[in-house]
Amino acid sequence: METTATVPFSSTRAYVLEARYEFLRLLRTPSFSLPCLLFPPVFYLLFGVLLGGKGGPAVASYMLAGYGVFGVVGVALFGFGVTVAMDREQGLLTLKRAQPMPPGAYLVAKMAMAMLFAAIILLLLGALAAGVAGVRLAPMQWLLLSTTCLLGVLPFSALGLWLGTLVSGSGAPALINLVYLPMAFLSGLWVPLAMLPPVLQSMAPVWPAYHLAQLAQKIVGVDAGGSAWLHLGVLAAITGVFFTLARRRLVQ
Repeated sequence: METTATVPFSSTRAYVLEARYEFLRLLRTPSFSLPCLLFPPVFYLLFGVLLGGKGGPAVASYMLAGYGVFGVVGVALFGFGVTVAMDREQGLLTLKRAQPMPPGAYLVAKMAMAMLFAAIILLLLGALAAGVAGVRLAPMQWLLLSTTCLLGVLPFSALGLWLGTLVSGSGAPALINLVYLPMAFLSGLWVPLAMLPPVLQSMAPVWPAYHLAQLAQKIVGVDAGGSAWLHLGVLAAITGVFFTLARRRLVQ
C-alpha cells in the first residue's frame, strides 16, 4: 500500500521538476529568452502602434493577433527544435531514457516551457495593446485569444520537434530561421496580407502559421472570413503528422 501511494506523487513530481528545470534552463539562456520575449512586443510597438497608428484600433487589433502568433510560433519552434537537436548531439536524450523518470516527462516539460514563455509574451502584448494602442476587447475575447494562442503551441512544437531531429545543434537555428521567418512574413503576421502581391496572398494557406493567425484574427474581428473548423483541422493534422515523423526519428 505504501509503495502504491507514493507512485502518483513521484510521477507528478518528476513532471513538475522537469518542466521547472527546462523553463529555467531557457530563461537563463539569453540567446533564446531575450529574442523570444522581446521581439514580439518591440515589433508590435513599432509596426502595430507607431507606424500603424493611422489605421486605428482595427490595425492595432490585427497586429496584436499577428504578433501574438509570431511570438508563440517562435517559442515553439526554437524551444523544441534547437534544444532537441542539442540534446541529441550531446547524448542527453540517451541519458534521460536511462533515468527512472516517466517517458513523457521530457516532452511535457518542453511543452510547459513553451506555454509559459508564450503566456509571458501574450501578457506583454496585451498590456501594450490595451495601454498604448487603444485596443478594446471584451473579457471573453481576451480569454479566447490567449487560449487560442497558447494551444497554438502544439502544432509548432511538433514541427520544431521534427526539425530538431534533422540537424545538429549548431545547424538547428539556421534551419529553423529558414522556416520561421518566411512563414511569418508570408502568413501575414508582420503586415496585412492585403499589402502582399496577389500571388503571395494566394499561397498564404500553405503555411501553418496562417491558419493559427486566422483563428486569432477571427476572435478580434479582423480575419479573412474563412471557416474556423478548416483552420482547426489543418493545425490538428500538422500536429499529428509532424509528431509522428519526429517520434519515428527519435526512436531510431
